[in-house]
Amino acid sequence: MEKGPKIAIGVTVLFVVAIGVRVGLIYKANHEEMQVPKNPYAEVKLDPDDLVFLKKERPDSLADERTLIGTTLWVSAGGQMDYYLDTGKHVDYAHPVGILLGATPLVVKDVFEQKAPASGRAVARIPAGEKHVLLAFTLPASSAPTTVYATPVGDFDNGLYTLLNDEIFFYDDPHQLYKHWGPATWAHIDKHEVVLGMSENQGMMALGQVMKPDSDNTGDRDVTYDNDGHPITIQFVHNKAVRITPGS
Repeated sequence: MEKGPKIAIGVTVLFVVAIGVRVGLIYKANHEEMQVPKNPYAEVKLDPDDLVFLKKERPDSLADERTLIGTTLWVSAGGQMDYYLDTGKHVDYAHPVGILLGATPLVVKDVFEQKAPASGRAVARIPAGEKHVLLAFTLPASSAPTTVYATPVGDFDNGLYTLLNDEIFFYDDPHQLYKHWGPATWAHIDKHEVVLGMSENQGMMALGQVMKPDSDNTGDRDVTYDNDGHPITIQFVHNKAVRITPGS
């Protein structure tokens, strides 16, 4: 046989073999069970607390503050804000009535401005500025539900208002925002006490945000809560309180 026909026959055979291999691969691919790519997020377990939507108003004027009059707010920055008796759009910074505790409801009655002292506890959370902006309110769950108090929520300085409502308050009832905590846990929080099994967020809601953790490993560390001068240290393991030590 001549060389040319031999080459043609060889090429044809190779072509037929290649087609057969290709058809076989296609058949195999169509009849094998498809390997579903693994979802890299499938193993991630979200804390229900991280799914809670916290409303933000971002106020920057007295007009924004006045929109709160008549509304109910709940304390988020527990253990940080002193409050004072309102004696007619004026407070005595030297004599606080007490400190606002976590999840406490208050009804906003008014907004006013007052010059703050240059130093001291009154300006530890809110800078003095040229003057403070204060919210006047009642505490409907207290023993004196009609008495009007006030607390600073921001300052005015160099022509600008810095207002911290979003950091100080919840605009919605935290009992509903965190209803997955359950009524038993909330009963302890409302009495500002902690029990074994509480999470760090629950401990903070009960005892306040003034705290000192011994590491950055949230949920697996010891945290000392100031608790308005009555410190309590809680050891958390897997975000559950396993030991509570008063007076640490």
